Amino acid sequence: MTTDTPARLLQLLSLLQTPREWPGGELAGRLGVSRRTVRRDVDRLRDLGYPVQASMGADGGYRLVAGKALPPLVLDDEEAVAIAVGLRAGAGHAVEGVEEASVRALAKLEQVLPSRLRHRVATLQAATMPLTSGDGASIATETLTVLASATAGQERLRFRYRSGDGTESRRLTEPYRMVSTGRRWYLVAYDIDRDDWRTFRVDRVTEPFATGARFVPRELPTGDAAEYLRRSMSGRGRPSYDIDVTFDAPAEFVAARLPSALGAPVAEPDGRCRLRAAASDSVEWLALRLAMVDCEFTAHGPDELVDYIRELGARLNRATQPASSSGAGTPFSPSGTSSSPSGV
Repeated sequence: MTTDTPARLLQLLSLLQTPREWPGGELAGRLGVSRRTVRRDVDRLRDLGYPVQASMGADGGYRLVAGKALPPLVLDDEEAVAIAVGLRAGAGHAVEGVEEASVRALAKLEQVLPSRLRHRVATLQAATMPLTSGDGASIATETLTVLASATAGQERLRFRYRSGDGTESRRLTEPYRMVSTGRRWYLVAYDIDRDDWRTFRVDRVTEPFATGARFVPRELPTGDAAEYLRRSMSGRGRPSYDIDVTFDAPAEFVAARLPSALGAPVAEPDGRCRLRAAASDSVEWLALRLAMVDCEFTAHGPDELVDYIRELGARLNRATQPASSSGAGTPFSPSGTSSSPSGV
């Protein structure tokens, strides 16, 4: 229980500066006092000029309202140390302009830190060393701000993107989360034109623009952006495939049912169409996307895709057979093949 009134007021103010509404009972529990004491302390803060707003209700809630005349920020010991350490780390970060700003902010903060806290910060700093990428990649703070704002506001985001080989493209995405690896920032987003999830290095993003169009966030396959990024990075370096497929349908029908990233199918004289494109996605994903076009098609290549479609077709065919005629089934094999045609 905090019996010292000035110390308790500082602790209460530190809690109220968190952007949320605090029920009176929760504040009383945090401070170890009665709800009546909390109400008196809130009145004292108001007398000092802090705009504390109360809400009606069974438990009653309090929150600090932002305003032009808001008194100076108050931090407890742990918060002050955390900010100081973060600013020291920011002084060596790859975000453009952050290094100098971090140094200036840290100098101001350390001037008002009590000696005991300055010692804690200095001790931690002396025992650690940041690992920087050294590749010269930097991020404009404006880019980071626009991406973060669109992500938090669930707004569709347009930007220009430069891939690892220097190819430029324009993207329309539904930003999900931003992930920092310590050396780089990444954006995990659903790519509208490619109809799939993607990760983007933020230092390769230019001309970001929040469209204002809201969206309902989709469910990420892994459920966690950091885990999705980890899997995405571990999967890089997989081979690229030159796919060649003929569809027994008009080009417009097929194009409307395939991700635009695969390119546009070309119409054939007989009313069919043919798709030739380079793709770095897995053969499993490619096979499923082709099957979802909902028309007959024949896969001419690559061999890996043809083999997988043949295997998948045989497996689906076996799944429709009565149990009495399926026998003991086919032993598990991740790369089994059959003699059925390659077309589906």
